Amino acid sequence: MAATTTQPMGSLPSGLGICTTAPDIFYLPELVFGGLVWILVASTHVEPPNPLGWVMFVSVFCFVVTFLWMIIFGVGAHKNSSGWAAVDFAYHGVAAMFYLSAGVDLAIVTMARKVGEARIYHIDIAAVVFAFVAILLYFIHAILSALRWKYF
Repeated sequence: MAATTTQPMGSLPSGLGICTTAPDIFYLPELVFGGLVWILVASTHVEPPNPLGWVMFVSVFCFVVTFLWMIIFGVGAHKNSSGWAAVDFAYHGVAAMFYLSAGVDLAIVTMARKVGEARIYHIDIAAVVFAFVAILLYFIHAILSALRWKYF
């Protein structure tokens, strides 16, 4: 009888396994939707600068850290020490909270900017939608990472 090599719920994948296992399958959509928020907010005039500066910080920070996190998991650097499951949960939980605050700020600024150029208003609406999709992705990733951490 052939032995099957299934990965236990708590183990952390590496290599192409990050593209096929939950919660790690969310890395690419998080990058795509976070990058879209970054691009759409950067493509308009940043006014008022304070809340939209926070949106830019969150989208760039989460994009860069998620990309680095995906690279760490992809090359298997996390196999050298323990605690990665907890750090994965903590990062995605913080990213979900960051994106929640940034998405709400972006929605408030967009609602206040109804009068003006229609093209910019539509770009801002798209950025709000993508920000809330990113919130959902990071939140689901955090929940699944918490489950993996519990069983790790």
